[in-house]
Amino acid sequence: MQLKCPVPAFLPDSDLDDVDDDASPSVRISLRLPEGTPIRIVIDRRTPIAHAGEAVRGHVAETVYAFDEPVIPAGTVALGWVTHVVPVPKLRRIESYANGNFSPFHQYQVMFDRLVLPDGRELAIRTTVSAGSVDVVHLMSKPSKVDEEKIEKEKSGAARVAGAAKQGMKDTVQEANDSVHQAAEQIRAPGKWQRIKKYMAAQSPYRKQYVEVGTHFSASLKEDLDFGSETHSPEHLAQLGGMPVANSILHARLILEVSSATATRGAPVVAELTEPVYSAHHELLLPSGSRLIGVVLEAKPARHPHRNGELRVIFEHIEVPGGGLQELQGTLEGIQVDRSAHMKLDEEGGARGTDSKTRYLSTGVALLMVAAAAHPDIEHDTVDPAGDPAVRAGAGASGFGLAGTVIGLAAKSNVVSIVFSAYGAATSIYTNFLSRGHDVVLPKDAPLEIGLGIPHPKKN
Repeated sequence: MQLKCPVPAFLPDSDLDDVDDDASPSVRISLRLPEGTPIRIVIDRRTPIAHAGEAVRGHVAETVYAFDEPVIPAGTVALGWVTHVVPVPKLRRIESYANGNFSPFHQYQVMFDRLVLPDGRELAIRTTVSAGSVDVVHLMSKPSKVDEEKIEKEKSGAARVAGAAKQGMKDTVQEANDSVHQAAEQIRAPGKWQRIKKYMAAQSPYRKQYVEVGTHFSASLKEDLDFGSETHSPEHLAQLGGMPVANSILHARLILEVSSATATRGAPVVAELTEPVYSAHHELLLPSGSRLIGVVLEAKPARHPHRNGELRVIFEHIEVPGGGLQELQGTLEGIQVDRSAHMKLDEEGGARGTDSKTRYLSTGVALLMVAAAAHPDIEHDTVDPAGDPAVRAGAGASGFGLAGTVIGLAAKSNVVSIVFSAYGAATSIYTNFLSRGHDVVLPKDAPLEIGLGIPHPKKN
């Protein structure tokens, strides 16, 4: 039989199905999720972490594709349990007690073993689950516009400095506005009483630990998961391996962690497409599983005193499953990470460590509490050795949280207030200004958005 349409030679596990001598053959493609494929799961029910065996329930946050077929749709129910609760090391327990927290955080492990698809089918799975992220944020870069770049080039040095200062002020004001708006939204949102109880429980020196609703997990398959096969016409696959148009956004995941603390210039970076890419005529260009290969362009580790790390990567090639390499220019335009990563993306697609602007305010308040505690409460030419109750409460909170407040009020000693407030101020100064800065970490399996052909300049 003579084929009327060419069949790509790099299809994974593909077979030809002959209909008749005059019809174009179809291509059968195996739908298999290989070992190591991550499934992103978000917890639906609050689960106590008291001991192993507690049931955990969540849902799949992002559709998982095999080639171009959505085999695990978003919303699929994920079921599992807490497999292990790790005892707190003695040194960390002592440090926690010293800071007024008598319920230190226990590391724990969960496992998901069942998926319930939207059509009711159940799948048994075996997974390795990463540590949960309670507060996941979606970071985006801000590509510069051509007109703005021309204006910047024409500016004098003084104008650029003034513009940078102005932009820094705008960023600070914007961050403050965002914080206010976020707080207002949280106040207006349903469930205020539950949030108040949760906040009060977090301030208590004794509290229970839970797997909270909204916690994100990445569950990696420990063995292949087979979903059968599908057939495609050669016409649908005729453009397979072609490049999308410039400025397209590719959705991918990072294969291995990249950190500014350990990465070096020129080190390889590999990502994998998590969604298929189509042409304007809905012809498949790049299937899920295609690999993006890049390098580290810049890596600066965090340093003392509180100097944050920097990291910049670029993707230069793409490899279709079973095929060869093709050149491209791709830059990091978006990433999902835990808020505690202290990271932002700059206009050139690079990642930088960040600090909250509130560190100045919190340290200033801590220093004011030291001054207030050290200033004696004089009334009728006498000094009250107990000090002002409000100062004692504030000094205790500055050093040891709610537990410090209770102790400070009960002790009725100005010396205790001075010690507590001085400890709080010293801790705040060291943490916010003297300690080592934040490294930039792009975690393994982190969801990425890669801009194709967006002309960010390379740095020497």
